[in-house]
Amino acid sequence: MFGRLKQMLIKEFIQVFRDKRTRFILIGPPIIQMLVFGYAATFEIHHVPTVVLDLDRSQESRELISRFTSSPYFDVQRQLTESRQVRELIDRGDATIGLEIDAGFAQKLRKGETAPMQVIVDATNSNTALIASSYISQIALGFAQSYQRDRIGRIAPQLIDQIPSVVLEQRPWYNPELSSRWFFVPGVIGSLTLVLVITLTAFAVVREREIGTLEQIMVTPIRPAEFILGKTLPFFLIGLFDVSLIATVGTLWFQVPFRGHISVLLAGSVLFLLCMLGVGLLISTVSSTQQQAMVTAFFFIMPAITFSGFGFPIVTMPQWLQYLTYLSPLRYFLVVLRGTYLKGVGMDILWPQMAAMAGLGLSLLTVAILRFHKALD
Repeated sequence: MFGRLKQMLIKEFIQVFRDKRTRFILIGPPIIQMLVFGYAATFEIHHVPTVVLDLDRSQESRELISRFTSSPYFDVQRQLTESRQVRELIDRGDATIGLEIDAGFAQKLRKGETAPMQVIVDATNSNTALIASSYISQIALGFAQSYQRDRIGRIAPQLIDQIPSVVLEQRPWYNPELSSRWFFVPGVIGSLTLVLVITLTAFAVVREREIGTLEQIMVTPIRPAEFILGKTLPFFLIGLFDVSLIATVGTLWFQVPFRGHISVLLAGSVLFLLCMLGVGLLISTVSSTQQQAMVTAFFFIMPAITFSGFGFPIVTMPQWLQYLTYLSPLRYFLVVLRGTYLKGVGMDILWPQMAAMAGLGLSLLTVAILRFHKALD
């Protein structure tokens, strides 16, 4: 048995590494995608195109505008003279934010009245609009508090020390800089591993069937169990190598801290790879050509990433969709990745995720092997 399995492994590795494109696919795209997604996947916004219509032209309005021009979140590109210009620029997509300060803004502030400032936001991208609106509110609130203290200081300096205030002392744990990249990079590791292992496993078996070598192998003394093990073990080792490669690049390049234990991350990676091998093998049993395998893999990959919590919080999904997320192994692997990277937790905390991946992996591999046996027969 071990002799036949050894020859099967040698055949698979020769077939994988003799093709220059395949060798590049195993190393090049994972690194490139890690770098691209690491920079592109972020909730943070910077230099949002902004235009300003200042109809008051007072010292107060100019001071408020200066707070936006000095902010790294907004890029004040133009000072407008008419309201219609704001609509035109936002309609054309040349601006995302339009700030309009009406005449009488400073006069109302000096009287102690509420002075409104209109904010027009292109909410086509609701995420950018929501975050930008939050930044605008913080800047406007800071200006109002500063102006109020200056005004009281001029009218009644003795009351300044008696003004009640609430000081917010933020203590963000595990991510002191609140960098969304620290959240996304571990997620990219899991997502790239999922795509790579599923496609490699499914395509390899289907390619054997498509070019006719599968029948030639099955007439040899090799048993079906040995054939399945010989087809999946190389991609398990390749997947383990790519996990290590992607994780190393993401950790060193993006300076994401790793606070946990390598053994915990390795255990989670092994269980996740078993799940992905089961999915890839299952896809190969329902596909006759590589085109069918590609479409079937896409049908699984997109929902698996969406339901994993990679980019969208699971708790915000409808309740019936939240139940479906329990079927995605990536959901549990992301908890393991982020837990070991950012929190440094161990098996005492992550054992439910490990148990879930073990159960899913065992179920997927069992179903895939039974179907594969039937397909071979």
